[in-house]
Amino acid sequence: MIEVEGLRKSIRNGARTVDILKGLDFTIPQGQFAAIMGASGSGKSTLLGLLAGLDTPSSGDVRLNGVAISYLPEDRLAQVRGKTIGFVFQSYQLIPTLTALENVLLPYELNAGDTQDGLARARELLASVGLGDRVGHYPVQLSGGEQQRVALARAFILRPPIVLADEPTGNLDSTNGAHVLELLLNLNKKEGTTLVLVTHDPVLAAYADRRITLRDGLIVSDEMSGDAEDRQGSSVQGSAVME
Repeated sequence: MIEVEGLRKSIRNGARTVDILKGLDFTIPQGQFAAIMGASGSGKSTLLGLLAGLDTPSSGDVRLNGVAISYLPEDRLAQVRGKTIGFVFQSYQLIPTLTALENVLLPYELNAGDTQDGLARARELLASVGLGDRVGHYPVQLSGGEQQRVALARAFILRPPIVLADEPTGNLDSTNGAHVLELLLNLNKKEGTTLVLVTHDPVLAAYADRRITLRDGLIVSDEMSGDAEDRQGSSVQGSAVME
C-alpha cells in the first residue's frame, strides 16, 4: 500500500545543506498499523509530509497504492490525495464556521460525491465516535477531545485506503487521549485501512503492528509486534498516551 524507496530530504540553511532524511527504504502493506517514532528533529514529521504528498523529496520516491506521487503535477496529486489519504492532525484543523456534520462532510463535497450518501455516512461516523447528538455544534462549542473525534470521522468519510495521523492525541489529556486512540483503532479495524501514525509516545506506539524508529534521518529500528492484534482488541480507556 505504501512504498518508500531511497527517500531523501535536504534543505538549505544559509551556506550549508541540512539532511533531514538520508535515504529511507520500507514498505507498509495493506491493513497494517505502523507507528513512526523518534525524538524531535528525527525527521518523522517530514516523512509523514512526504508520504502525504505535501512536500517533495530531494530524491527518491513514494508510491501509494502503486502510484508514484512525489513528482506528480499538483492537480493530479490533489486527486490522488483526495481518493487515497485521510488525515488526522494534532491540531484538529476543523473549519470554525462549519458545524461538526459539515466539517466531516467537507471532503465528500470536495470530491463531488452524492450529498445524500455523504450525509448518511457523516452521521453514521459521528455516531460511531459518540457525537451523534452534537452534529449541529460548531468547533468552539466542542471540547478538545470532541474536536479530535470530529477530525477522526472526517478522516474516514471517503473510506480512504490510507489514514495518516500526526500526534493525534498530543493536545489531549490522558483520558481524552486514550478515548481518541481507542476510537481510532476501532475505526481503523472496521474500515480495514492502512494506518500510519507519527508519535514520540511509546505507550501509544505499543498498540501498533509495527514500530519504525527514526534517528537523525535514518531508520534505526523496524520492529513487528507479535501481540499487537490482542492489544488492539482490548480497551485502551484510561491508558496514558501523553508524556
